Amino acid sequence: MQQIPLETRHKEIINVDGLEFKDLNNNGKLDPYEDWRLTAEERAQDLVQQMNLDEKVGMMLINSLLSGKGHPEWASEDGVLTGEIEDAPIFKHIPDTKKLITDYHMRHFIARDLLPISDQVEWVNALQAQAEASRLGIPVIIASNSRNEVNGDTYIDGDPAADSWSLYPGTLGISAAQKGDLAKGADYELIENFADNSRQEWWHAGLRKGYMYMIDTVTDPRWQRIQQTFGEDPLFISEITGRLIDGFQGQSLNEWGIALTMKHFPGGGARENGFDPHYKEGKWNIYRTANSLEDYHLPAFKVAAQHNVSSMMPYYSAPSIEKSHYQSYEGDVIPFEEVGFAFNEYLLNDILRDKMGFTGYINSDTGIVDNMDWGVESLSKPGKFAKAINAGTNIIAGNTDVASLKAAVEKGYVPIQRIDQSNQVLLEEMFKLGIFDSHTYVDEQAARDFVNNNADRQEAAYQAHLKSVTLLKDQQVLPVKNQKVYIEAFHKEADKADKYTDKARKAGQALDFDLSYDYSQADVAVLFLRPVSGDYFTSTPGLLELEICENKENIALNGDSYRETTITNLDRYFAIADKVHQNGGKVITVINITLPWILGNVEAVSDVLIAGYDTWEKAILEVVKGDFTAQGKLPLTLPKNAKVIGVDEDFKCISRNDVPGYAKDNYLREGMSYAYQDSQDNVYELNFGL
Repeated sequence: MQQIPLETRHKEIINVDGLEFKDLNNNGKLDPYEDWRLTAEERAQDLVQQMNLDEKVGMMLINSLLSGKGHPEWASEDGVLTGEIEDAPIFKHIPDTKKLITDYHMRHFIARDLLPISDQVEWVNALQAQAEASRLGIPVIIASNSRNEVNGDTYIDGDPAADSWSLYPGTLGISAAQKGDLAKGADYELIENFADNSRQEWWHAGLRKGYMYMIDTVTDPRWQRIQQTFGEDPLFISEITGRLIDGFQGQSLNEWGIALTMKHFPGGGARENGFDPHYKEGKWNIYRTANSLEDYHLPAFKVAAQHNVSSMMPYYSAPSIEKSHYQSYEGDVIPFEEVGFAFNEYLLNDILRDKMGFTGYINSDTGIVDNMDWGVESLSKPGKFAKAINAGTNIIAGNTDVASLKAAVEKGYVPIQRIDQSNQVLLEEMFKLGIFDSHTYVDEQAARDFVNNNADRQEAAYQAHLKSVTLLKDQQVLPVKNQKVYIEAFHKEADKADKYTDKARKAGQALDFDLSYDYSQADVAVLFLRPVSGDYFTSTPGLLELEICENKENIALNGDSYRETTITNLDRYFAIADKVHQNGGKVITVINITLPWILGNVEAVSDVLIAGYDTWEKAILEVVKGDFTAQGKLPLTLPKNAKVIGVDEDFKCISRNDVPGYAKDNYLREGMSYAYQDSQDNVYELNFGL
């Protein structure tokens, strides 16, 4: 038996049979949970028996955590951890970090700061040192949402973390790039390299649990979270799901892997006209179409189960009985219970575990006890904890209320066997990852060396940006060479438009474009549109706006009138296009696809129309210049107009919200079609791209 490397900062290392082990409970002898020669299952069984109830309930909560490195205003004395935070944006109150570990006995945390890897490592090691000093020396495990994609305006000003993390286009862009490769006869190497490169960066940063990826199938075009999905193609999503799991976790979870939490079971795409369950207007999942749940929404989750994903996250929403056609799975009718999916015993146990064969643990979404408690609002806090745990959920997110969870056990709402089962599976993950042994602490020098050797990973990410660029229309304009080019960007927020304009012009300079700063003197105008509509934390007054518009009058659900803007200074965009055309020039419009925008008014004035997906401006301009040939393919269908997503007097959408865009024509009125068709007869449907 070969000795594994061990490091401690508070506890002793003992020698048994010529080998070294951590004496995590300070009893001077080797306990089974300290013995790295045993299986994860054996070690977890021993540790669960040694834990008291306070330690067990602390293990079953996971909460957001900020770092002193990222928030010096809240930093503790060491400058690395944080003290008590009373009013953090979004996260509100967060107790003192040391108290969470020592007094609350919590061991699962969600890293919310986007730090350079070197700062991330220092923070993780400080957390681990605090945890090691506890009675049983149980380490922490740090989770995070995905970090290797450009997401919205995160990098509008640049960010020091951009030098550490390889940054791919948004997940829709990764799909567009991968679909482009497949169309050219290539395989899934892009997604496999993405997973492996990202895994290495996470591992060196000490982030060992990923709250990712969103494998929801997009079916409702107004759902605000479409930007973070892989699109509307359930078979394609299933293919990449397995490869993501294998790339991050390995064929089986091991010390070099990152444990993934796939979400949001059983699929968040079947919205009621776009409204999201972060607020009550969006609490329902609606299944109007026979078999839509099994055919479109569940396939990727079955693949995730087959590839032994470490955990799954149910969505906040609840299935509506009244508004849905009955659904079945593998021939058995699903008895819908109108409670959020983390409370939904049949879906979690009968379908996910029994039929799909899922053997991991269930991690609730953030806030199911205090805020998004759909269907169980009348229950007490201990009652909500009990409902979720008895239904099959193993860890509750967005919560530090150890007292209410403990009360649920002491009142008899939750049998202790359920608590022990959850602790068992949660601890097994940590043992498999090596967090108790060789990988408690992160080697800071190795992390720095790794960051400094990132050229290959950065290049792979940039190639994905290039490949994501999707050419929707080209009236024999590309490539643009030896012409004066005017560049400007537009956004919902004017100050952000200015910043994006500056970024795009700098990219144009780097590519040696002959830039004009007066559009009336330009041969070609390249106009970047970055529309924004709503956000998924708050409900819009009416239906989410998908048209490219400014100050458009809409009608709210209560009948009131209100105005909506997705692009500010839209009149200027049209004025530039008009002037350039008057002078015999050409207009290239670049639309950032975060939602399936309705593009009729934009396409009409564009000689070239390009889709990006939080794609770097430089990559798009390389395509414009002809240095790279566009190959991206649409990961979702763009609707023809507002009429095809209209809502009737019964609040039912004319095109079914539980089926993908490519299948919506099957349910539209005779003579109607869903996908946008441009002036060149190009149809902007799934997999299209010139």
